[in-house]
Amino acid sequence: MKPFITSDGLTLDYRIEGTGKPLLCLPGLTRDLYDFDELAVAMRGEAQIIRLSQRGRGRSDWAEGFESYNIVQEARDVIEFMDFLGLEKATVIGTSRGGFNAMILAATSPERLAGVLLNDIGPELAEDGISKIMEYVGKPPEARNQDELVAGMKADMGADFPDLSEAKWIELAQRWFRVSKEGVALNYDPNIGKAMHEQAKGEAPDLWGLFDLMANTPLALLRGANSDLLSVNTAEQMRARRPDMLFAEVPNRGHIPLLDEPESLDIIRKLLELT
Repeated sequence: MKPFITSDGLTLDYRIEGTGKPLLCLPGLTRDLYDFDELAVAMRGEAQIIRLSQRGRGRSDWAEGFESYNIVQEARDVIEFMDFLGLEKATVIGTSRGGFNAMILAATSPERLAGVLLNDIGPELAEDGISKIMEYVGKPPEARNQDELVAGMKADMGADFPDLSEAKWIELAQRWFRVSKEGVALNYDPNIGKAMHEQAKGEAPDLWGLFDLMANTPLALLRGANSDLLSVNTAEQMRARRPDMLFAEVPNRGHIPLLDEPESLDIIRKLLELT
C-alpha cells in the first residue's frame, strides 16, 4: 500500500481489509492497529475495516519531541489520513484514547463522522484507572522474558478478564510489547509518557462539552463490566445526556473490551445500520 505521511513528515502504519461501510478504528494510548485483530476477523465480509496506528505507536514513526503526542494533533492526523484515502465519511470506533480523538473530530470536523462507537471511554475518567495509567505509561517493563511478562499481566488484569485462555494472554503480551530473545521492551515511544505527565500538570479540560457536540451523530457506548476507567456513574450520565445512544456492558471485561464479544459485535452492527 502507498505510505501515509503526515503533514509534519511522520509515516503512520495502517491496514485496510474488506468492503462495505467503512469502520475507522482508532486505538488507545499505548496501543496500535493490532488491537483490532479480533474485530477484523469477526466482521470479515460485513464492513471495511480501516485501522491506524497513531504517531509513536507500533510500527508508526516516533515524533522528534513529546509535544505532538496530544489528542488534537492525533485527530488532525486522522483527518489527513481520511483525505489521503479519499474517505469522505466513516464510522469511528474509538478505543480509549481513540474515543477522545473521535470527540475532537466531533468539534473540528463533524461532517466526517458517520457515527461513533466509544469503547470503554467517556468524558470523565475514574481516578483509580487514570492513576494506574500514569504509573506505568512510558516506563520500560520489569519483565525480562515472555513468561514473566504474561505472569505480570495476569496478576494485574486477570481478575478483570477472567475467561481469557493462556494462549490469549500470550497473544496479547506479544501484541502489546516487543518480545524477543533480547528481552521485553515497550511497543511505543516512551515520550508518550512524558507527554501525559506534562499535560497532567495543567487544568483538566471539560470533555463533556465535546461529548455533547456529538448530539447529531449516531453514537454507541461499550463499557467493560470490570472497567476501572469508565465508571458506572459516568456511563449513566452519558446515557442520560444521549437517551438515543446505543449501550452495552460487556461481561468479563475490564479496560478494554476486545470487540469480538457478542455484546460488542451486536452494538457495532446496530450502529452501522444507523449510518
